[in-house]
Amino acid sequence: MAVVIRMMRAGAKKRPFYRVVVADSRRQRDGRFVEILGYYDPMAKPFAFKIDEEKVKAWIAEGAQPSTQAASLLRQHGIVAARASKPTKKADEKKKAPVARKKPRKKTERREKNKAARVKKKANPKKPQPKKK
Repeated sequence: MAVVIRMMRAGAKKRPFYRVVVADSRRQRDGRFVEILGYYDPMAKPFAFKIDEEKVKAWIAEGAQPSTQAASLLRQHGIVAARASKPTKKADEKKKAPVARKKPRKKTERREKNKAARVKKKANPKKPQPKKK
């Protein structure tokens, strides 16, 4: 069973409130969950975020993957380590040579005929309408 740490929406219309939960990845967002780890209230100024760090670390040790939004909140509060940065380019690494452009294809007789036909169609786009009785 693939387990994820994600946010489950609660609260009224246009008043979001989220619970941080551990759930099976195949379940819907607000469906059955395994355990509630905390909550996140984006409407409070400043936003409210409370979570049980020990439970989060235990679930991550078990193999639970946080969703992108949950991981972002966990990183902000120092619960999960920051993302690994991209490797930096070495100074002595040579720049790649620019790629040469391909030559345009030859215009064939068939292409010329097709182009002429398209131009004719555009010249008179409206067809005469049949008269109504």
